[in-house]
Amino acid sequence: MTQTDFSRDLEIATALADAAGAAIRPHFRSGLSVDNKLEAGFDPVTAADKASEQAMRAILEAQAADDGIFGEEFGRTPSRNGREWVLDPIDGTRAFISGLPCWTVLIALAVEGVPQLGVIDQPHTGERFIGLPGESWLDHAGARSALKTRDTASLAEATLATTDPFLFKGEEYRAFSAVSDACQLVRFGYDAYAYAMIAAGGVDLVVESGLQAYDVNALIPVVTGAGGVVTDWRGGSAAGGGQVIAAANADLHAQALALLESAAV
Repeated sequence: MTQTDFSRDLEIATALADAAGAAIRPHFRSGLSVDNKLEAGFDPVTAADKASEQAMRAILEAQAADDGIFGEEFGRTPSRNGREWVLDPIDGTRAFISGLPCWTVLIALAVEGVPQLGVIDQPHTGERFIGLPGESWLDHAGARSALKTRDTASLAEATLATTDPFLFKGEEYRAFSAVSDACQLVRFGYDAYAYAMIAAGGVDLVVESGLQAYDVNALIPVVTGAGGVVTDWRGGSAAGGGQVIAAANADLHAQALALLESAAV
């Protein structure tokens, strides 16, 4: 992997985020219908999810035809060059259908399987968190500000977030509880937005399980570019999803990882 200049890719990612936002905003808080992708359980999808991914795919097919695409709603288009755009057209559809503004659009570019560029975009609030190797920033209201994670030294001082405590079962739940019991504050329900808040210095840890690649690829460059750490529960790559931990710094990551080891798979 030799690419170091992502300026053209950033232009494409910006166009993708703009197109996704334009497709989604008319549907938010509109009372749109919701379909369930599962026979048992509830995995919602809406016309907004599909319109968002279709809008992004149209741009990629026109501007990056050799690149692969992996999206939540329409699957995988193979790459012809080792580059793949990983898309979650609405991360946090449950929040979206509830009218809560913590859903996001996730856009990542992975090169030879390694996420290099990430965008966490919130079209309703106008916040766009962007990560590249060694840097991460927020574009908002026409201004750009650098992102930096907190230097919280111990779990006892840390704020932990996860989307839902019911993500965890059995030994996973016991391991998560050990981390949450050690932390000062725990918040639930923010999906990918919580990872953006790690980069912005508001949250110290996110611990989750059962994620897909499109749930996490965009988060990795944003968090790591701001000085954080993202791995699986064994300390390896989180790019494939599964059990994921994101931390503001290496010390907190090590402390939390030690409590999760018993449930790592």
